[in-house]
This record gives sequence, structure tokens and C-alpha cells, in this order.
Amino acid sequence: MRGIPGLKRLRLKIWRRCTLVLLLLWAACWMVVSALLFLLHRSVFSERCTDEKSHRILARLCLDYSSGALTGDLCEDLCVAQKLVYKHCLYYDRGKKVIQADWRGRPIILKSKKEIFSSYQHLSMLEEVETQDIPETELLLMVAVEVKNVLGLELSNNTMGPLWTRKKGPRWKAQVASMWSLLQQEEYIYFSLLQDFSKHVLRIIGSCGHFYAVEYLTAGHAWHKTLFPLENVVGPSLAGHRSRVRAIIDIALSFLDMVQHFDNDFSHRLHLCDIKPENFAIRHDLTVVAIDVDMAFFEPKMRDILEQNCTGDEDCNFFDCFSKCNLKIRKCGAQRANNNLQVICDKIFRRWFSPNLRGPLVSLPLQLQLQLQKAVQECAEPGYVDAAGHQRTLKSLSELYHLLRVTQRELQRAE
Repeated sequence: MRGIPGLKRLRLKIWRRCTLVLLLLWAACWMVVSALLFLLHRSVFSERCTDEKSHRILARLCLDYSSGALTGDLCEDLCVAQKLVYKHCLYYDRGKKVIQADWRGRPIILKSKKEIFSSYQHLSMLEEVETQDIPETELLLMVAVEVKNVLGLELSNNTMGPLWTRKKGPRWKAQVASMWSLLQQEEYIYFSLLQDFSKHVLRIIGSCGHFYAVEYLTAGHAWHKTLFPLENVVGPSLAGHRSRVRAIIDIALSFLDMVQHFDNDFSHRLHLCDIKPENFAIRHDLTVVAIDVDMAFFEPKMRDILEQNCTGDEDCNFFDCFSKCNLKIRKCGAQRANNNLQVICDKIFRRWFSPNLRGPLVSLPLQLQLQLQKAVQECAEPGYVDAAGHQRTLKSLSELYHLLRVTQRELQRAE
């Protein structure tokens, strides 16, 4: 009889171990299936990214340059002087081409929404009149109309400078045609307009025809342990756990700075509808940079996108931006129900500060860690389109700023 309790304990122990093994096996299978689905999704919408095709694309670009169809401040270095040299293809995605190159010893990224220059809408005015005779005020007006169509923003002539830098002279017709192809790319417009006002967007270096060059930064990745390759940012000194934690705290604060900046520092709020590590990068000073803004919209365009017919709230979801369905009129609300901060807390901060099977990635003093976990959890909960929801967002932002700065001071004291 004495052996029975021992036998029960043994069975319980075996059952617990089996449960743990099954749980780990299920988690592993889930990760494998998720990875396969991710690759399948990319393969459905993306072409195969090859060096051979990338070389052909750039050769076609240079052929159009030599024929006088297009121009740009990087064309000579790419097509004649060989100072802009192809390195490798990064990805093709639904027509968009992204290529890494080396320009005068500096790594850069070449981007274009379409492969071929002639694929862009042609400016009929170029055929109707001599381009030298087109008044610059008329060209600026055309640029303003195109920006309004793309971004939903009304811009005055004095804010058009970053978008219209061409001066009359040789290849004037090619200049206008090239600029028109760039203005049909939302991301180029965003980067051009914002680079003088924001440290949180990529810097445009130059262009050749429909391809534009931006600074090279290493993107984050959801599969990366820290989401962003910190060793590429500040070097091997980040090998230690404490240095890594300090860098993550600084990056988290920069994310909050970016949220405040995009919410308050422009004439309209800028909404990010595709928030994931792959769409951000970190500069050497640990500033967060939005490197892919194809799914970023200022408030007027955001309202147009959200205000659709619906039969339920699920019809009002547009990637990471969603509103509520008014069942009486079967129409989605024009105002976004969630916000940039909530999605960043959910998709970025949870990975850093919330506990998982191995514990939180960032280990801090227990009380501070629990406070930070609670603040991130509350921040990540879906919001509501009312004054109370707005106040809750402001409270979350303030609390996260406070806790992260306290953490900074704790880490400095521990050194």
C-alpha cells in the first residue's frame, strides 16, 4: 500500500513531462507552419529576386538614359562612370524592385515601384508643347495636383521644393518625364517631403529615371531574437546582456518619439498601417527609421480608405488600421479606432517586455519589470473612438516614457 502514493507521484511526473513535450512540439510545429505560410504568401505576390534580372533592369535603365528618355543626378555614375555599382537584389514585391548598390564606396538602396520607365503614366503635355515653354508655376501646380491625388494633401508652392528640384537646361524634357515617374510613387513623395522635417524617415540620396536611391539601413525581422540586429548598429560591444538591454530601452524611447512626432508635428496625423520589424531600421545613434511607408497615410487619405460599406467590424480592418462598423447605415467609421502606439505596443514592445516561455527578453528589477509589462499590456489593448480612448492613449504614452526613462537611470547606476 505504501508504494501506491509513490506510483501516483511517478505517473503525475511522467504526465507533466509528456504535457511539456507535447506543448513544445506544438509550438515548434506552429512556428514551422507559420514560416511556410509566410514564404507561400511572399511567393504568391512576389517574383523571384535574381542578380541576372536585376542586371537586366539596370541595363534597360541605362539604355533609356543614353537614348535621352530619362535622366537624374545618379545616371552618369550608374551608366557611364561606373561609380554606382550593383551589389545584389534584396526583393521584388508586387512589381516593386528593391536593389542594394554601392555608390562611391557607400552602400545605398535603389527602389522603384515598377520595373520599366515606360510603365509609368506618361505626361501628355510633353508631346503637345515644347517643355522649355512650360512655365514653372504650371509644373508646380501639376506636382501639387499629383500630391493631392496620392496623399490627399493640399500643398503650397513653397513646400514643393523637395519634390521639384529640376532647372531648365539640357535634357529638360527627360528631367520632367523622370520627375513625373517619381511622383507616381507614394513612398518617394513621403521621403522627399518629410526628410527635412523628420529624422524618422529614410534620406533620399538621388535618382535616375524612375529609380530613386535611399540610405542603406538593415531592416528588422520578426524572427530575430531582439527584432533588430543590434550588433550591426553599435558593433560587437553589444555582446553583453546589459548593453543589449540598454540599446533596446533607447530604441523603445525612439519608437515613442516617432509616435508623438507622426501624431502631432505635421498638419495631419500620419497613420502607419503596416507595423512590423521589417518596415523599420535603426541608425547608429539608435534612432528608429521607417524604411517602408507604402502603407502610411495622412489623415485625409486614411479617412477615405476606412469609410467603406460594411456588415460588421471585420469589414473595417485595413491591415493594422481599423475602424468600427455602423450597422444602422452599414458604413465603416472614417475615424481610425486604434492608433500607431497601440500597434507598436502589440507588435514590438510585447516581444521585448512581456513574459514568454523563456521569460522576458529584457530582464530588469522585478518591480520595474512588472510595471513595464503591465503598461505594455494596457497600451496594446484595442482603443475606442472617443475622448476616453484618446486620454487612455496619452496616459499610456506618458507612463511608458516614465518607466523607460527610470529604466535608463537604473541601468546607468548599475554600471
